[in-house]
Amino acid sequence: MRNILVPTDFSPMANNALDFAVQIARKSGAKIILLNVIEGVRNYAFNTMGEIENSLGEDEFIIRKLIDQTQENLTKFSEQHQYDGVEFSTMIEMGGAYASISKVIAENNTDLIVMGTKGASGLEEVLIGSNTEKVVRYAACPVITIKEKVDLNNINNIVFATNLMEDQSELIAPLKVLQEVTGATLHLVKVNTPNHFHTQRQMDEEFKNFVNKHGLSNASTTVYNEATEEDGILYFAEDLGACMIAIGTHGRTGLLHLLSGSIAEDLVNHAQIPVWTLSMRKKK
Repeated sequence: MRNILVPTDFSPMANNALDFAVQIARKSGAKIILLNVIEGVRNYAFNTMGEIENSLGEDEFIIRKLIDQTQENLTKFSEQHQYDGVEFSTMIEMGGAYASISKVIAENNTDLIVMGTKGASGLEEVLIGSNTEKVVRYAACPVITIKEKVDLNNINNIVFATNLMEDQSELIAPLKVLQEVTGATLHLVKVNTPNHFHTQRQMDEEFKNFVNKHGLSNASTTVYNEATEEDGILYFAEDLGACMIAIGTHGRTGLLHLLSGSIAEDLVNHAQIPVWTLSMRKKK
């Protein structure tokens, strides 16, 4: 693992994400890229000295002051004593949050994103579609979403939710990296719902084939019966005392997303423990 991106708005949730990313960096030797996106203004061009290339009059003064204050905040955060020994770089982007985060991911060979999220529910969840959800849906690398402060040493169990009905090979390599960093036991769970019910014998055979195909170790398998997949994953994690949930997401958009929903994004909103996701959206 080389680079961990931590987008921050300096909120308590973002600070919790940064603390967790630093813990991962200490174990993996990765560098932290601490990013703040200044939204609400267009993306101005900067020269090699960090100066705005085209004169903008009064607007330039305001924007420069905003950039200077943001850089001061980023530097202060990255130079805290508890982060000593971890390599940091700080970045400021201007424009839309998701577009800016995507740009940084592509330009810096990002291996992992750690983001803070407050979650959403009810009408807010239906109407907003937060920047975190967009990153979870589309990012080309794994994303860990954090709400509360988390101690990496306490992550002893990872629940990996799988339907065993599709090829999830692209999830396995980064999932093994996560398991190696945490030293956790991997608990594969398939949630049996009334509309998609499979027999125990059928699931046991499919689990065996899945584990053998991907060479998983320190892993267990469980079939969990519940009314919905999301509830099944959450309840199984609660019963187990798991410290993280891992799941792939298809990155659906538009009407298909509204009709089918996204279990991964629902978990990001509703789970209180960290959620690791990786988009399985087909790359063009």
